[in-house]
Amino acid sequence: MADVGKSVIRENDFVELDYTGKVAESREVFDTTSGFIARENKIFDENASYGPVIVCIGKRYLIPGLDKQLVGKETGSKQAFRIASEEAFGKKNAKLIQLVSTAKFRQQQLVPFPGMQVNIDGVVGTVKAVTGGRTIVDFNHPLSGRELEYEVTVIRIVTDLAEKVKAVLKFIGIRPEAVKVSVTPGSAVLEFPEKVPEQLKKEIEGKLKSTISGLDSVSFSEKENSGLGSAPKQ
Repeated sequence: MADVGKSVIRENDFVELDYTGKVAESREVFDTTSGFIARENKIFDENASYGPVIVCIGKRYLIPGLDKQLVGKETGSKQAFRIASEEAFGKKNAKLIQLVSTAKFRQQQLVPFPGMQVNIDGVVGTVKAVTGGRTIVDFNHPLSGRELEYEVTVIRIVTDLAEKVKAVLKFIGIRPEAVKVSVTPGSAVLEFPEKVPEQLKKEIEGKLKSTISGLDSVSFSEKENSGLGSAPKQ
């Protein structure tokens, strides 16, 4: 349920918003919460979910410049921001543009070409040029050195604790629809459909407590006999 009236965004607030990001120079859309805009700009991803997102301001859910500029804005408003590269994905670092032996690609049965996305020793880069036995790979973020523009619609400030918990779970890569969340003031119980490793529990608990103000207790409930591992009944 949307909050009544307008509220001013503060750091650490959870905010629901829609946005579209463009490269300022070319006006190319590189990210959006709108499925229509994604299709219109040929960046639609069948595996992505579109629609408003919930983020926590000041917790690196957004690029730094956008995070800062949203503070002080009112809910229900539409905003346009221009973000310098230093406050977006950073300046381009010449040290991250490297020569890689083309033979290294051939060992993996790959033929490098300009624009190709590659993963070398766990680091993602973009092939810029192929010259003889050498391939130039740029390990900078594809949007580094670029000034960006964002159009943002601020829908509401989220106050419901369960919604906040689910937003954090989604941010760290856990499907919130797969977890049943029960809350009382200051505490949350997460019910998973299968056993969760202890290390992952610690990471989830730490992220929730460090992100959600006033959340003091996080506990877990698991249904060990459910899920894909269950044997079918005869």
